[in-house]
Amino acid sequence: MSTIDEVSQLEPFCYTRYVNKNTPIVFSDGTEFYAQLAKKYIKHSSGFFILAPSASGKTYFINNQKDNDWIDGDYLWPATNADLSSDEWNINLEDVYEINRRSDVITYQAKKLGFWVIGSSNESLKPDAIVILPWETQVEYIKKKEGTTYDGGATMADVESIRKHRQIVSLWEDKGVPCFESIGEAVDFLTKSSKLVH
Repeated sequence: MSTIDEVSQLEPFCYTRYVNKNTPIVFSDGTEFYAQLAKKYIKHSSGFFILAPSASGKTYFINNQKDNDWIDGDYLWPATNADLSSDEWNINLEDVYEINRRSDVITYQAKKLGFWVIGSSNESLKPDAIVILPWETQVEYIKKKEGTTYDGGATMADVESIRKHRQIVSLWEDKGVPCFESIGEAVDFLTKSSKLVH
C-alpha cells in the first residue's frame, strides 16, 4: 500500500491533502489520530526511534515485518503535517530544518505513546539507534529500487545529498547512540534490550 493510500485511511484524523507547505500549522489534540494509528500499529510499553538515511532499507523492512511493530516515518510525518514536502528532494535547507523540527515533535509523541518509528528526519531528538549501511550496499539499494519498484525517495541523482546525510546521522554515534549496518541489526538490538528491561 502506498503512503498516500495509508494517509487517506486515517482521514479525517489527518489533513495532509488539504494543507500546503505555506499553511501555518498549530498544535492540536492528537488523541483521535493516535487512537486510529494504534488500530494499525502495535503500541509497546516503551517507544523507539531508529534514524537512518534515505535508501537504507527502511520501507522494505517495514513492508515485510511480520507484525506491525514499526511505523515508517515517511508515513507518520506527512500524516501529521510535520512533513509537507510531498517527497521532494529539491527543497531548500531552511524547509528541511523545519520539517526535521516538526518531525522530532511527532516522533517524540509517538515514542511517548509506545510506538516504534524508523525514519530519516531528525533535528535534535536523540534516536535510540542509527543505521549507516556500507556505502556499496546503499548504492546497490538505490539502483535496485530505481530499476524495479521505485516508490519515492532517493535516486542516483541524490547520491551527494545521501552522502552528506550519512555524515549528519553518524554524528549521533559520538553522542553514545549505537550504530548498526542494517535496519535488522538495529531492530534486533532494541527489541532484545527492551525484553531485558521488562
